[in-house]
Formats: sequence, C-alpha cells, structure tokens
Amino acid sequence: MAKFERILLKISGEALAGDLSFGLDPERVKALATEVAEVAATGVQVGLVLGGGNIFRGVKAAANNMDRVTGDHMGMLATVINALAFQDALEQLGLPTRVMTAIEMHQVAEPYIRRRAIRHLEKGRAVIFAAGTSNPYFSTDTAATLRGLEIKAEIIAKATSVDGVYDKDPKKHADAVRYLEIGYTEVLSKALGVMDASAVAMCRDNKMPIMVFDLKVHGNIMRMAMGEAIGTVIR
Repeated sequence: MAKFERILLKISGEALAGDLSFGLDPERVKALATEVAEVAATGVQVGLVLGGGNIFRGVKAAANNMDRVTGDHMGMLATVINALAFQDALEQLGLPTRVMTAIEMHQVAEPYIRRRAIRHLEKGRAVIFAAGTSNPYFSTDTAATLRGLEIKAEIIAKATSVDGVYDKDPKKHADAVRYLEIGYTEVLSKALGVMDASAVAMCRDNKMPIMVFDLKVHGNIMRMAMGEAIGTVIR
C-alpha cells in the first residue's frame, strides 16, 4: 500500500535525454512514464515538474551572451516541450494527464490554476506543471516546491543521478558518506547543493519533507511512493 496520497515528483530534463547529449530519448521517456503510471495505478495522486536542461543545453552556447531574463524564459519554454512529450507518453499508457503552464499558451496547455490542478488530481489525472513559476531567477527546484506546497502534496520527491545527499560530492570523493536523513538547516549551512537553497528554505519554513533518490534504478519511483528507505530524506 502506498504511503503517500499525493506527491510532487521532480525529474530533471537531463533524465529525459537518456544517453543523448541533449534532446529527448523516446525509450527513456517511455520507461519513466511507465514507472509513473504504475505509481498512479496504486491510487497515488501524482504532480510532476520536469526540468528543461536536456533542451536548453542545446542552445546554451547562444544563451551565454544573452540577457539572463531571456535565457530563463527560454528554459521555461523548454520545460513545456518536455511536459508535452511526457504527457503523450503517459496517455499512451492509459493515464489521463494534464499539462498546466505558468506562462499562458492556450493552444498548447491549460493555464495553471491551483484549484483546477487539485481537481484534476482528485479525478485521478496526473498533472505536469510546466514553465516554472513564470518568473526569471527561479529554478525548477523552486517551482517544484511551490507547486508541491500549493497542491498540498505530502512530499517533494527529487529524482536525481545520485542515490541521496552526501557530505561531499561522491563523484569527486570516494570517501563521501550518504545521509539517510538530514535536517534542512544542515543542508543549507553545509551548502550540500542537492537542491536550490531557496527551495530547501521554502520546504523548511512549511515543514515539507524532501526525498532525494536515484532515478536510474528501475522501480525507485514506486519504492519512494511506498515509503521505502531509499535515498535521503530532508526534514
């Protein structure tokens, strides 16, 4: 039986690229969508925020010479492309899905309205929140936290390329130690960098737990939803 009734799952754009340097890997998208659909089939209400790095990396060289606000808006639009691709993959699996964007584009997706989003979830639809918060200078981590709080999710689940929060970068230090549980303040004071500081602080101020886990391990999304002790819990 699932531990959570409603979750907010954050998936990086890079995860959708698979082994590609940028863009969308259809097989990877399908595999992730299958895991999400299996979780939804247990009755868990699933909200998602997808990053845009897999697409934005492809234009990063050009964006380096651009105004920061322009670059951030390009990143927001990249998340919409990913959201539409993921919506298609979920609906091919039989899971009704709605894309809601913070930047209005009525021909493409619904505008984000909190009460409507909650209603979609209550009806068993997955909801993908796209275009960040519509504001520059805010990451998709912050957008995920904001949407998670707004829809009253029970946990923010951040799926990453590592299996939790470490005391130092495990890719650079062989002796790095993984935490099973850690406090918000310690994450911030040690600048552990697993999530944007603004997102961690927002979760701390609203007592929203964060679970950081490895997306590369098949079945981890389900394990997270079941409340298994995978990754690191920040609370």
